[in-house]
Amino acid sequence: MAILVTGAAGFIGYHTIEALLARGDEVIGVDNLNSYYEVSLKKDRLKRLAGKPGFSFHALDLCDADQMAALRDQPIDRIIHLAAQAGVRYSIEAPRAYADSNLVGQTEILELARRLSVTHCVYASSSSIYGRNSSIPFKESDRTDTPASFYGATKKSCELLADSYASLYNLPLTGLRFFTVYGPWGRPDMAYMIFTKRILAGEPIAVFGDGNMGRDFTYIDDCVAGIIGALDQPPSAAEAAVSHRVLNLGNDKPERLMDLIAYLERHLGHTAEKEMKAMQPGDVRETWADITMARELVGYDPKTSLNDGLAQFVAWYRSYYA
Repeated sequence: MAILVTGAAGFIGYHTIEALLARGDEVIGVDNLNSYYEVSLKKDRLKRLAGKPGFSFHALDLCDADQMAALRDQPIDRIIHLAAQAGVRYSIEAPRAYADSNLVGQTEILELARRLSVTHCVYASSSSIYGRNSSIPFKESDRTDTPASFYGATKKSCELLADSYASLYNLPLTGLRFFTVYGPWGRPDMAYMIFTKRILAGEPIAVFGDGNMGRDFTYIDDCVAGIIGALDQPPSAAEAAVSHRVLNLGNDKPERLMDLIAYLERHLGHTAEKEMKAMQPGDVRETWADITMARELVGYDPKTSLNDGLAQFVAWYRSYYA
């Protein structure tokens, strides 16, 4: 039986598939290769997966019910649903893209999981759902009904949709709240990627929140280990009244934006010209994941410091964009 991974050409999807194939799993990858950021990067990720034993790929749109019907005959036992429209600020500009990709896409995946009676479906949520929550660190039990962005609102909605399906159909589901995942093959719209490009070009970087914002940065390898750990250990009846849970996947160590920049300057061998700016709409002052539940339930144990993770990222960036 195979594992379906959506968002196969995406940053987290690509790394997750590599790890699954490395341990001998059969993987069916799907992606619509949209143009939110450079499609060439997505295609290059897929090239590294193409031809590997156990991997097959389907270019399709999760929001299209007719296209999704093609997956009903596939030997799918488990699902990792990572496809989504990401980005806090872009959700202000193009909210309909988020309603389509995140809400309709989540519904189609839940319907597929129900039809196939999969043994477990893991899906991507986000730290953005904590929104204006002022309790630090963020716990899964915190209220999450005050999102600071439309993106966060769609991710909260995805969790509610999942909870309803778990209740109605006893479908085993796990939502993973990712905290600022970074590393090689990352998304070009992320701050660390933008900073690197501009620093190497000798261009100034915009430092929002006067550099005092804190983020719980999660290295990609640690994130993938958490995804697979969660996949392998579905929620049990003893955990909750319904077969649905949400878990934080972070590093349990918020870092200041200025520290991120300092690490990049060190690894790049250049000093950034900084333009200090106020916080942007949709941003929050700090994120910090309480990962107690993920440690206890799925053995999640992040090991990579921000400094070490950025060193590996910079090495990849210099090689890929040479």
